[in-house]
Amino acid sequence: MTIHWCGTGLSSVPGLRRLIGAGHAVTVWNRTVEKAREAVGDLSDDIRVFDEAALAAALSPGDVVVSMLPGDWHVPLAEMAIEAGAGFVSSSYIAPEMRALDTAARAADVRLVNEVGLDPGIDHLMAHKLVADYRASAACDKGNAVSFLSYCGGVPKEPNAFRYKFSWAPVGVLKALRSPSRSIRHYSELNVARPWDALGRYDAPLDPPETFEVYPNRDSLPFVEEYGFDPAWPLKDFVRGTLRLHGWAEAWSEIFAEAGTASDARLEELADALLRDNAYGEGEPDRVVLCVSFKAERDGAAVWHKTYVMDAWGDARGTAMARLVSVPVSLAVEAVMQRAVPAGVSAAPSEPKLVARWLEEVDRLAQHMRIVDHL
Repeated sequence: MTIHWCGTGLSSVPGLRRLIGAGHAVTVWNRTVEKAREAVGDLSDDIRVFDEAALAAALSPGDVVVSMLPGDWHVPLAEMAIEAGAGFVSSSYIAPEMRALDTAARAADVRLVNEVGLDPGIDHLMAHKLVADYRASAACDKGNAVSFLSYCGGVPKEPNAFRYKFSWAPVGVLKALRSPSRSIRHYSELNVARPWDALGRYDAPLDPPETFEVYPNRDSLPFVEEYGFDPAWPLKDFVRGTLRLHGWAEAWSEIFAEAGTASDARLEELADALLRDNAYGEGEPDRVVLCVSFKAERDGAAVWHKTYVMDAWGDARGTAMARLVSVPVSLAVEAVMQRAVPAGVSAAPSEPKLVARWLEEVDRLAQHMRIVDHL
C-alpha cells in the first residue's frame, strides 16, 4: 500500500513527516518539487510533480490518496481513488459533492475520510467523547435541556494591535467573513448573514481564565445528528464557532465595513496589505485555542457540565496549526489502511477506541489539554 500525499503547504508537513518516519511507503506529489524537497527531502526522495494523469496511473488498489490541495481538488481526487479501489483522506468539510460519492465508495469498499484536521477534526473527537460520557452518566435524562458550544481559533501567541496574524494569503479569511451561519441559541434557530452580526463573549476555562470574542461559523445544525444527540433532548444552545482575541472586532471594524460589498479584486488588495502588515515573522509562535463544551440542565440548574480545553503554540516542532491539522490527517490515513473506519464517506470517527487513541496523540501535540468538570 502506498500513500499518495498531494500538497506540501504550510499545514501539511508534520503529518507527512510522521508517516514517512513511521516507515510507510509515501509518494509526495507537489506542484513545486523544490518546495516538497525542502519539506521532506531529508526523509524521502520519492517526490513527484503533481499531475492528475500521472497520479491516476500510479494508483493501485489499497493505496490512499491524501488531498492537502485547495478544496476544488478534493472531489476529483476522491473520484479517482474510487475508480482505482483506493482510499482517500482530506481535512476539509464534506461538501455535498463529496457526500454524493458515498454509494459508489461503499460499492467499491473504499473509505473516503474527511474532516480530520483541527476544526473540523479534533473538535469532532472531543464532541463525540463528551456526548458519550454524558450518555454513560447517571445525570443523563431526556428531560434535561442540553447545550453544546465549540469554539476554535488560530491567533498570535504574542498579540498585536490587529489582534490577528496571517501565515498565508488572507483572502480566504476575508471571504469567510461573507459567509452566513446557522446555529441554535436559547431554543431557537439563529440565522446570521455576517459574523460581526453575532459577535459574543466566551470566557474560556484556561489556566488562568481568558476571555475571547466568538461568532458562529457555517451551519452548525447537521452536527446535532453527527454527534449523536438524542432527538428527544431539548436543545437549548448548539453552536460551532470561531474564536478570536479580545479586541478583534474593534481592530477589524474597517475591514468589516468594506468586506461585505468589496469586489474580489478589492479583497485581493486588502489581503496583500494585511499580509504585509500582519504576517508572522520567521520563527514567531502561533497559538491555537479550542474549547468544546457540553452542558445538561434541569430546571435551570446544571446537572452535568464538562469542557475540553486545548491550548497549543508554535515551538521547535513548528507551528501549532500545522501540527494540529496534519497529524490527525496522518492518523486517518493509518485508520484507512487498517480498515478501522467503515467504507463510504465519513468524518472524524466516533468509535470510542479510535477517539481515545487519537486524542492521546493530540495531547502530545498541544502544550495543554484537559477536561474541565464545572460541577
